[in-house]
Amino acid sequence: MSPATKELLKKVRMMVPPMLEKFHKGMLGRVAVIGGSENYTGAPYFSAMASARLGADLSHVICTPPAANVIKSYSPNLMVHPIMRESPSSTPASSVATPVIAMLTHLHSLVIGPGLGRDELMQATVAEVITAAREKKIPLVLDADALWLIQQKPDLVKGYKECVLTPNVVEFGRLAQAVGVDTEGDTGRKGCQALANALGGVMVVRKGGVDWISDGTDERTVTGDGEGGRKRSGGQGDTLTGSIGTLLAWRNMYLEGQWDTEGGMGREETLMLAAWGGSAITRECSRLAFIERGRSLQASDLTDKVPVAFETLIGEKEESKL
Repeated sequence: MSPATKELLKKVRMMVPPMLEKFHKGMLGRVAVIGGSENYTGAPYFSAMASARLGADLSHVICTPPAANVIKSYSPNLMVHPIMRESPSSTPASSVATPVIAMLTHLHSLVIGPGLGRDELMQATVAEVITAAREKKIPLVLDADALWLIQQKPDLVKGYKECVLTPNVVEFGRLAQAVGVDTEGDTGRKGCQALANALGGVMVVRKGGVDWISDGTDERTVTGDGEGGRKRSGGQGDTLTGSIGTLLAWRNMYLEGQWDTEGGMGREETLMLAAWGGSAITRECSRLAFIERGRSLQASDLTDKVPVAFETLIGEKEESKL
C-alpha cells in the first residue's frame, strides 16, 4: 500500500462517525436507491445492501411495483417503496416523482440508476427527481441508466458539486462524446479531468483497471489502485454506488460537526474522499471475493465482503489497521 493511499484512508477514517449513545436511528445514514424495474431487480438490491452493510442505518429502494415484490423477497432489511412507474402508465412523470421528492428531506444521499432501465417514463421521472434533489442540495450518485439520461441532458447535473458519476468505459465514452470531450487514446487522469470540467466540476469516478476520481482539479484528482479481483461479473459497480452513498451520508455528519471531528476538511475534499473511499472498499471486496470464488464470483459475493473490507482498510478508530 502506497503512502498516498494510506494518507487517503486516514482521511476517509476521519469522516466515519463513532457509534455514540447519543445517536438515534437514522443518524448514521439514510440512503435511498432509485432503480429496479420489471427486468432489473438485482442491481438496486446490491446497491442498497452495500449501503446497509457498510453501516447506513436506513437503506431504501424506490422502484416499480413488480420489482418491489421481488426485491422485498431478497431481504427484509431494506425498505422498499413501489412508487416508480413504467410506460404505458398514464400517470405523468411529475405525479410519479411527487412522493419521491417528498422523501428527499429525510435522506442524506440518493443513488440513482441501478436497474433503472431506459423506459421513457422512468427516465422522465428521474429527471424531475434530480432537479428537485439539486434544489435541496441532496448529494447524488449516478450510475448505469441514470448516466444514459445525463448523456441526453447533461445540464441536469452540470455545475452541481454535490454529484458523483460512476461511469464504466462505455458509459464514460458516451458521456465524453455528449459534452464534446475528446478522450481518444486516453484511459486515465487527463480524460477524467476533462469530463469533470466539461460538466462543471462534478465528481467523476472513471472505473477501470485503475479507477480515476476527479472533479477536474489537480488538487482533487486521485487514483483508486488497490488490487481487485480478476472476474468482471455484472453488478460489482452496484457495490460501489451503495458504498459511496453511505460515505456521503457520513460526510454530512462530519460537515455538521455531529461528533468531535478532526482534520478540518471542507465540502469539496470530503466529496472526493467519499468517492475514493467507495472505490477502495469495492476493490477490496472484489479482491477478497475472488480469493474465495475465483471465476465463479458473482455480485452477491461482494456484498458479503463489504464489512470485512471496511474493517481491513478503515476499521473503527481504536481498531484501525493503519
